[in-house]
Amino acid sequence: MSMKALPLILLLAGLARNGASGAPRAAGAPAAPAAAGSRAIAAEDLYRFRWIADPRIAPDGSRVVFVLESVSADRKAYDTDLYVVPAAGGEPRRLTSGHGDSAPRWSPDGGSIAFLRPVAGVPQIHLVRAEGGEARALTSLPRGAASPAWSPDGGALAFTSTTRPDGGGPAPGDSDVRVVTRPEFRADGQGYLDPGEPAHVWSVSLEDGACRPLTRGPFEEAEPFFSRDGARIYFTSDRRPAPWYEPEDEDLFSIQRDGGGWRKEVDIDGPIHSPALSPDGRAVAFVGWINPPTERVRSYDQPDLLVWEGGGELRNLTLEFDGDLGNAIQSDQFAPRAQAPIPVAWTGDSRGLLTIGGLGGRSGLIRLERATGKQSLVEWSDRTVSAFSATPDGRRAVLLAGSATEIGDLYLYEAGRKGLGRLTEVNRDLFRGLRIAAPRPLAYKSFDGERIEGWLLRPDLPGEGTRSPLVLEIHGGPHLAYGHAFSHEFQWLAAQGYGVLYVNPRGSATYGQRFGNLIQYRFPGDDFKDLMAGVDAALALGWADPARLGITGISGGGLLTNWAIGHTDRFAAAVAQNSIADWISFYYTADFAMFTPFWFRNPPFLDPQGYLDRSPVSFAASIRTPLMILHSEDDLRTPIGQGEAIFRALLAQRKKAVMVRFPGESHLLFAAGQPVHRVERLRHIRNWFDIHLNGRPNPLYDDPRGNETVTP
Repeated sequence: MSMKALPLILLLAGLARNGASGAPRAAGAPAAPAAAGSRAIAAEDLYRFRWIADPRIAPDGSRVVFVLESVSADRKAYDTDLYVVPAAGGEPRRLTSGHGDSAPRWSPDGGSIAFLRPVAGVPQIHLVRAEGGEARALTSLPRGAASPAWSPDGGALAFTSTTRPDGGGPAPGDSDVRVVTRPEFRADGQGYLDPGEPAHVWSVSLEDGACRPLTRGPFEEAEPFFSRDGARIYFTSDRRPAPWYEPEDEDLFSIQRDGGGWRKEVDIDGPIHSPALSPDGRAVAFVGWINPPTERVRSYDQPDLLVWEGGGELRNLTLEFDGDLGNAIQSDQFAPRAQAPIPVAWTGDSRGLLTIGGLGGRSGLIRLERATGKQSLVEWSDRTVSAFSATPDGRRAVLLAGSATEIGDLYLYEAGRKGLGRLTEVNRDLFRGLRIAAPRPLAYKSFDGERIEGWLLRPDLPGEGTRSPLVLEIHGGPHLAYGHAFSHEFQWLAAQGYGVLYVNPRGSATYGQRFGNLIQYRFPGDDFKDLMAGVDAALALGWADPARLGITGISGGGLLTNWAIGHTDRFAAAVAQNSIADWISFYYTADFAMFTPFWFRNPPFLDPQGYLDRSPVSFAASIRTPLMILHSEDDLRTPIGQGEAIFRALLAQRKKAVMVRFPGESHLLFAAGQPVHRVERLRHIRNWFDIHLNGRPNPLYDDPRGNETVTP
């Protein structure tokens, strides 16, 4: 698949979590400025944060249902419940109390809401009246249900399930030995995949509760939805027998409501995501792209909004939009249970489309005209829009948007009105008491004249006339971006007295196709130079101490952290998080297989030197900076062997290094891990910088035998 579809780190965006105690707040008078609070933000404030995800506006635009997520009582998981808030304003009302509820979907008449709730750990479709009451289960399949979609008459739901249509499955007592025949047999956050149980399209009748499999075979199917008359069900699928070393390529299919009459509707050489049928039933819009010839592939390729007209014409509405679709802004404040595909919505007259676009470290709501592709910015500000849904006529939409000083809340957009109406303030009471640092923009020219954008957080209450330590943060992806999104980690470091610098080096998303693809076959490389130029620009302001510089990053940012300390001694301490150290072993052990020709021209068994030249561990002999390697033990994206490699390479030279391992955690520890682990992660980062930037010894990282390099 294309690397724009599967970056190294995650495809981040807004997810959901449930609040601490009490109901979420309605939007009232504007909150007091965040920076005016009485105390600094703490690592433990994570336990009080609440997150919104997957907002869905009712068909008549009168109400919004959303997922609210919070930290569970034992601080080892998250609770998710559904709430409803009036579009006219008012207090949100709790709709469910299942503590694991997600994916709410309004019935066509707005009277009921279908959603997912785990039963014995398996998600099943449930139904609840919009006014409230007891929810009832609609499915009870052995392997659960996903992606529910209503029929237009409200009498049925289509969905996907990995339950075997024939009812078969492994017999009790079968061996636990796994026979693997495919290169992609594990997925980060999921574990081992079962090739014998692909997701198929099912339907459930509300009248008699009957669940029926509608498709069969060895291929995965996804994103089902009904035709306007309810006679057919559409879905996407990659029907190639061995797609793992080929660019991503799905097609759109349809079947009759009873499972017969299978046919291919849209056939392109490229992926199809978020398909949406026009109100007039004559076109399908979707997010995707056309794969270029092998010799012209790009590691970064902006997704497009494509429209397939009834006569077979395929038109690209974003040819003139040199930005991203969806939200590419990295943050540690998204809700891991409720992430959804890039939303696409038609206007009621079938003439326009709404979606999320990203430009210059921002993401907002944009409109594109079906006939011309003309773009207009519907909502564009210093907020990050991570999700939205619109009424069938496109006149109203609910947006999930946050900023650098606020976690995401809900806002109402109405066509013809200026501005947005705020619907929720779920963290208002907590944030009113906190001092939140406001970032300051920093733009500068890199070594070759390339313009780079970034931001600085000044430390909380710095001493008069004293210079402060400064930490450089590096995003992952590598084709993600920093921007106008709240970061607990950045705020926490600022509260601990550290300045924080975060920039978007070449390769970052939201700055256009050319800029994003500058690092193809050069990662790491000139992006490192961009980062060093950013440090120079920050130091030139005069308040940061050049002798007390720290560096840290996650995933691709961890790779650049490892690379930086092998190429400069300017940093007094480094923390590499879920990083890459050795490209060769990464090629053979990551949970995805599509490396060439996107990131490297050839595989390592044909060009080992090309991989060694770009592997940080190759430069371990040059590293003098004390390094903390922070890694999740169940990370299948950048497996823990990556952290172990650089750790052992440094210990073999008696250099200062420590490894902090998080059991049971995936690649997304920083944003989706157990809350107690996320808090401990912040403390370890702070501790390491305190030791080496502020001279505060900590025996936790001392080896009892005296070499000061033991894993705590």
